[in-house]
Amino acid sequence: MSVILFAGATDVAVFIVLAFIFILLIVVIACIRIVPQANVFVIERLGTYYASWETGLHVLFPFIDRVARRVSIKENVIDFPPQPVITKDNVTMQIDTVIFYQVTDAKRFTYGVERPISAIENLTATTLRNIIGDLELDATLTSRDVINSKITSILDHASDKWGIKVNRVELRNILPPREIQDAMEKQMKAERERREAILQAEGRKRSEILIAEGEKQAQILRAEAEKTATILKAEAEKEKQVREAEGQAEAIVLVQQATADGIRLLNESAPTNPVLTLKSLEAFTAAADGQATKLIIPSQIQGVAGLAASLKDIIHE
Repeated sequence: MSVILFAGATDVAVFIVLAFIFILLIVVIACIRIVPQANVFVIERLGTYYASWETGLHVLFPFIDRVARRVSIKENVIDFPPQPVITKDNVTMQIDTVIFYQVTDAKRFTYGVERPISAIENLTATTLRNIIGDLELDATLTSRDVINSKITSILDHASDKWGIKVNRVELRNILPPREIQDAMEKQMKAERERREAILQAEGRKRSEILIAEGEKQAQILRAEAEKTATILKAEAEKEKQVREAEGQAEAIVLVQQATADGIRLLNESAPTNPVLTLKSLEAFTAAADGQATKLIIPSQIQGVAGLAASLKDIIHE
């Protein structure tokens, strides 16, 4: 009986030991923490900040340490709803913003402000109202880069004590009142029509200038063509006259050459007086056929003429 009791007590002791080891193993496993990439765990010990665990394997002290907050250090984007703002010229608009921020200090982010995102939203709204209040409507619509830079600088400086780095702020939509939009559309339409009229006038002006320049060039070319034609015609006429003069000179030379040859041949033939008298008579006949009103007849020819007249009378009788 005592052996059975001893065996039962031994089994209970072994079970208790195994249970204790199992519970201890569970506690150890529960105290192991693995911090993922781009995350930081804020650890408190007995309710007080103890450490900030970065990526890797860490072990909590059981029942003393606890993970107060898990903070992502990746860049985050917040899209805030439209905020009503009033410009310098008393125009109410709705502007919604997009903020790109990143947590740089997990401790400040955990203990610096109660609700960091809400704090950034309220700070963005008040900053936006202050900046837009110093601008008129037209400047607001055309100065997005300036407004973005100012808001980014102010938020980055103010959120530094919260462990937040504001990288960029963008104005996504700027919505003026409907009547302002209608007026702007009419203004844009009038501006487009004015530009169209200016472009059409410039086009007509340019066309007329080109036509005038073309006509001018045509007249210049026609005048040049007429000048060239006149010069060519004069040169052709000059060439013709030169050739005619050369022909006449050659004809005179040939006539004189023929005359000289005739005289030479006549001299070589030793003509008698009757022959010379006959030639003289031929020359006299040729002279009488001309336009001269007075003729001087040599004495030899007069004798021959008288002889011829006498012979004519005798033959007639």
